[in-house]
Amino acid sequence: MLALLAQCGGPLQAEEPNVPAPAAASVAASAGLTGEEALQRLMDGNARYVADQSTHPDQSAERRAALAGGQTPFAVVLTCSDSRVAPELFFDQGLGDLFVIRNAGNVLDDHVLGTMEYAVDHLHVPLIIVVGHEKCGAVQAAVAGGEVPGHIHSITDDLAPVVAQTKDLPGDKVDNVVRANALRDAEILAHVEPIIKEAADAHKLLIVAARYDLHTGKIELLK
Repeated sequence: MLALLAQCGGPLQAEEPNVPAPAAASVAASAGLTGEEALQRLMDGNARYVADQSTHPDQSAERRAALAGGQTPFAVVLTCSDSRVAPELFFDQGLGDLFVIRNAGNVLDDHVLGTMEYAVDHLHVPLIIVVGHEKCGAVQAAVAGGEVPGHIHSITDDLAPVVAQTKDLPGDKVDNVVRANALRDAEILAHVEPIIKEAADAHKLLIVAARYDLHTGKIELLK
């Protein structure tokens, strides 16, 4: 499992977005976005979702045909496999917009890192967002401790350092780990050499952490 690396610098900031009209459905629409612009596009989509005004963009037959020639996603999303956590829905995006990686507990391993490196190096994605979520079952298992069956231990073992790190914090123990784990992932990613770190250091890639609320559908950016 990956060791916890030193914290990367700079707080993450985002303003509460208004509810705008969706971007035009074209394959080239994502090209040339900065990380900050990509993040705002996600947050605008989340605002529509929370307000029950989703536009479900980029889902037409025309869009599908255009994407057959290539893809230009504007964000990598690492999140949990939980069936209630669907990035294209809660960010109100469509086909070809997001490069999504999902596993229980949104944990990092070499396969996940290689997938991200492909997106950054070959697809020139300007944003990686790690999204933990309320009441994560993988986190609940890690907090509960004890023996787990099969290969599930690989998940709880990865989360164990975060459980230990947050054990004395006030508040909900599971939610504390959810938040700390997303932040840990973002911190680790900022130091993964060579591809991701080089892109981040060159300000070609923004890496942020977030939490998804199951009740409201709202994305909260974490600092």
